Amino acid sequence: MVWPFPRRARKQIARIEVSGAIAGGTRQRLLRSLKTVAERGYPALLLRIDSPGGTVGDSQEIYEALKRLRSQHQTKVIASFGNISASGGVYIGMGADKIVSNPGTITGSIGVILRGNNLERLLDRVGVSFKVIKSGPYKDILSFDRELTDNEKEILQNLIDISYQQFVQTVADARQLTVETVKSFADGRIFTGEQALSLGLIDRLGTEEDARRWAAELVGLDPEKATLAPIEEPKPLTRRLLPLGQVGAGLDWLEFELTAAGQPLWLYRP
Repeated sequence: MVWPFPRRARKQIARIEVSGAIAGGTRQRLLRSLKTVAERGYPALLLRIDSPGGTVGDSQEIYEALKRLRSQHQTKVIASFGNISASGGVYIGMGADKIVSNPGTITGSIGVILRGNNLERLLDRVGVSFKVIKSGPYKDILSFDRELTDNEKEILQNLIDISYQQFVQTVADARQLTVETVKSFADGRIFTGEQALSLGLIDRLGTEEDARRWAAELVGLDPEKATLAPIEEPKPLTRRLLPLGQVGAGLDWLEFELTAAGQPLWLYRP
């Protein structure tokens, strides 16, 4: 739907929220929302991130869409880190012009993880085995019914290392840091917002309201008058019918686990 009062949009700041694990559904929703921001002509976007990260490819596509919004539509993007903005959450934050974080925000966790399950012993106990016909020796890599071979471990480690280098390079470019500097703290550890500021990962400490005021200032709007225009999509019917928020959150995580199984992840997972 096209905003009926385009001039009004020029005096407002769009707001998009990124919450929960980043996967295909999050990416699709955000790409549609970013398109709406561009079509309506908002001068600035406040991107509220409250996410532990997620899949690599989806995080990269969101990041690239934010860069296009800035370069093609001259939209200022201010990221506001909420309770947690880690791993892939940090990555998409790199697509913003400026980043504001609460002092106690959990952030960082720059790195890549790939998990698989080995149920070989359990299957042996219950007498279950699988017969696999495959076109190549690595076609069933990360299969749950056997251990990884040394060659498979090497292949997966190379994949992880390349994904890690992409992450580090993006942070270095966005934050104007050297790759060596980023690698000095990009070992998977988490930080508070206060620590992130000292490392150069963010620009300021503050609340979402502070981020809104800064966004207004950057595009020449009066911080006292500029309002937020939430860009939201209706929740799926199943989520709207659930009475408890924790139940919906649990289903979201289950869906994420099923869809992201066997994929490299930019994800903080305690």
